[in-house]
Amino acid sequence: MEWIFQTAEELLAALRAGEVSSVELTDDAIARIERDDKAINAICVPDFDRARAAARNADQARARGEDRPLLGIPVTVKESYDVAGLPTTWGMPQFRDYAPAEDAVQVSRLKAAGAVILGKTNVPLGLQDIQSFNEIYGTTNNPWDHDRTSGGSSGGSAAALASGFGALSIGSDLAGSLRTPAHFCGVYAHKPTLGLAATRGMVAPPGPAWPVDIDLAVVGPMARSAHDLMLLLDVMAGPDPLTHGKGYDVTLPPARHEQLGDFRVLVVDEHPLIPTGSAVRAGVNRVADALADGGARVERRTPLLPDLTEAAMIYMQLLFSGSVARFPVDAYEELRTRAAALSADDQSLDAARLRAMVFSHRDWIETNNRREIHRHGWRQLFAEFDAVVCPITPTPAFPHDHNPNPLERRLDIDGATYPYFDQLAWAGLPTMPGLPATAIPTGLSPEGLPVGVQLIGPMFEDRTPLRLAELLEQKLGGFQPPSFTNQPSRLEA
Repeated sequence: MEWIFQTAEELLAALRAGEVSSVELTDDAIARIERDDKAINAICVPDFDRARAAARNADQARARGEDRPLLGIPVTVKESYDVAGLPTTWGMPQFRDYAPAEDAVQVSRLKAAGAVILGKTNVPLGLQDIQSFNEIYGTTNNPWDHDRTSGGSSGGSAAALASGFGALSIGSDLAGSLRTPAHFCGVYAHKPTLGLAATRGMVAPPGPAWPVDIDLAVVGPMARSAHDLMLLLDVMAGPDPLTHGKGYDVTLPPARHEQLGDFRVLVVDEHPLIPTGSAVRAGVNRVADALADGGARVERRTPLLPDLTEAAMIYMQLLFSGSVARFPVDAYEELRTRAAALSADDQSLDAARLRAMVFSHRDWIETNNRREIHRHGWRQLFAEFDAVVCPITPTPAFPHDHNPNPLERRLDIDGATYPYFDQLAWAGLPTMPGLPATAIPTGLSPEGLPVGVQLIGPMFEDRTPLRLAELLEQKLGGFQPPSFTNQPSRLEA
């Protein structure tokens, strides 16, 4: 039996039936990593000895009659999460030897659910890129084409899932960091509603793991099936027990609908600030066709959709003002001078990013007030629609680009080039107002690269886009393993 690409749900059923043991699944995953990860470089911090011990404990617990949500399932964890005894560097060389003494709250939840942690997955420097490479751990390659990026900043996790290195992974998302790697690698990911899942212990070293919520930032699940996302989200969801968790628990409302024909869906594939590449547009259209074929009400336009240009501007302002404030910038005065020299007529995304890098607190409050207007606009839209389908980025995975100045990088969209960070406009659409968004694969581009889309849902109604993802998975076929992974596993051999 080939287990390596089975879903977590299928593996749990096999474990409960006694068809396989956690030790066997864990050894199989480790063998796969040792065989294939030299070419992919997804697992930057292996933890195989402790994983084997956890697998033995899981089998013993099951033999005693225990059953937990992830008991015995091999998983990986993004490098940016604190795991006691393992390095947490965020790819920053000066913290190469930093190892926290306690687990992040989400790592603790994984362990409490019975998961077996195989190790940590690669990230970009400071989690500040749409690719995953750094001086400590090197470059993570896309399993479909090693000359292309796996995405960032959860690129190691997406590449690991696509390669069969564990059934689940946990990542984080501030600028598409869950959704973009999923799109590039052909797997599933879910960006939860802002504040739904506690983030303590997902902090840049050597910062203390305090229960601080960073604007825009979330932690969330990655998987090879839509149902597995829901399984893992149920483990991750809930407030921090040190703060809000003292006062309340989370009970997510059920999905608005169970049948595809009952959904009302808005499909958007054009952005005023950046074109949509032909491969991604084709992926959006495949989803629209599947929705219509399933009887869903599909619309392409509505006056209820918040203004996409202003949404992108607000998102870039919030993103870059927050990022610069958290990470020291040596040339801050130079940035102030450059921002002051901008023409008042320059309303490009590049200009918005530069101005945001030197925001005053008054500037930020004004921008945040504009965000609240957009949030209300989304509430009005979701009174008429259940979900919005749109791109995650304008293109499939692009070739590695390690220019040390990302502001000089360019993104090729069907032969024309655009500023590198302009591709964040789509990822920022649900991030700015804090909405949930589920990334799903839609098939392959003519070049043989995965193409995904995101399903945006109403705030705290995460089960609605997740259920829609499940129904679309049945129509579209879901995850496909890259061709290099077709060699038999240890168990099958």
